[in-house]
Amino acid sequence: MAGSGRRPEHRGPPELFYDEAEARKYTQNSRVVEIQSQMSERAVELLGLPEDRACLLLDVGCGSGLSGDYISEEGHYWIGMDISPAMLDVAVEREVEGDLLLADVGHGIPFRPGMFDGCISISAVQWLCNADKKSHSPPKRLYRFFSTLYTALARGSRAVLQLYPENSEQLELITAQAMRAGFTGGMVVDYPNSAKAKKFFLCLFVGTSGTLPKGLGTECASEEPHQAKFTNERTRFRNVKGKSVKKSRDWILEKKERRRRQGKEVRADTKYTGRKRRPRF
Repeated sequence: MAGSGRRPEHRGPPELFYDEAEARKYTQNSRVVEIQSQMSERAVELLGLPEDRACLLLDVGCGSGLSGDYISEEGHYWIGMDISPAMLDVAVEREVEGDLLLADVGHGIPFRPGMFDGCISISAVQWLCNADKKSHSPPKRLYRFFSTLYTALARGSRAVLQLYPENSEQLELITAQAMRAGFTGGMVVDYPNSAKAKKFFLCLFVGTSGTLPKGLGTECASEEPHQAKFTNERTRFRNVKGKSVKKSRDWILEKKERRRRQGKEVRADTKYTGRKRRPRF
């Protein structure tokens, strides 16, 4: 899931694409390092962290630790997750200051509730839209990622995910699953009128509806198209095509999971959960 400073091409799963040779090649590329640092700086800026204390951040798709270097420079602590062993090996060799975890974020974020003060991710989340295995369902993997991320973040914190969407449908898929998980927020687009400098940052709020930051380079442009907002009201129970999925199995399971997180007693999930009863005569 390693993030790099360039738009990734889909050449199979990230743990295979970012092999040892690829990991070292891009980590030693000064241009990639510069871009990665700039995007990391922008992502941390969008987190709106308090200035009077050090925070613990999660770096999703941390790769060789280039984003973590900036986090450490700012005086914060971090834990990085990545699916590529080769990328993490380079991070270990570079003696980064953060802790590292080899994991597929499509299986969820395995940390205790409220552990992190924020989360950043550079060029990684779009990998979850790929079905690299027969068992992979992009909507389910994205929802698993966002729902567990929501739990792992402290109330009032933010997650800022820089990504390279292939098209508007992919962008809608990602934001729809974030909404389902309970996030509010929206897409911040920097330099929307520039082909090279344009960057997408999905800015997500946990527990509170904050003010969406303005994208860079939007002073002379219409802001509304470049700052797509969403809330976690009833509209989040609609799928990408706009069809309501309320009362569906996924909707019921989500509601039960949310109640469990609130400490309430909930019946166990079974194969009959969400199944419609036959009418009685």
